[in-house]
Amino acid sequence: MRNCKKLSYTDKIKWRIRILWMVLAAMLVYMVTVAELGGGDSRIMTGLAKQFSSFVFFGGLIYVAYRIVRNKKLLKNRMLLKEQLRMEQDERNQYLHDKSGGIIVDILLLSLLFITVTAALFNMAAFYTAITILGLTVVLKAAAYFFFSRR
Repeated sequence: MRNCKKLSYTDKIKWRIRILWMVLAAMLVYMVTVAELGGGDSRIMTGLAKQFSSFVFFGGLIYVAYRIVRNKKLLKNRMLLKEQLRMEQDERNQYLHDKSGGIIVDILLLSLLFITVTAALFNMAAFYTAITILGLTVVLKAAAYFFFSRR
């Protein structure tokens, strides 16, 4: 982590772009793997599971592509880069993020999304359990964020 502190903000953005490309590739590999394993059988999946898995997966692909384009745009425009740096270093935003669970809850949410999408493709009982836990986690994070933003 100390090496990350030494990087300039431009280098951090370049690393983010590389990581996002890896995430995009991993999502496509995941899609092929699920298809090969026979996941997503329409005879097993409920309507909610079909909609949720499609929305999260393809929405995730679009979001990752958007972040890649946005970060590349930041590298081309110094003013946008400075504004983004200022927003990321804003103490109030950091405080609210930390009080609403911080990076731990962010990682938990991403893990729950992955688990829920996978469960939606293979097992409906596991899907409904996972989507309930995911929903509860989102509600708790949002409630903590709004509670501390009012202070």
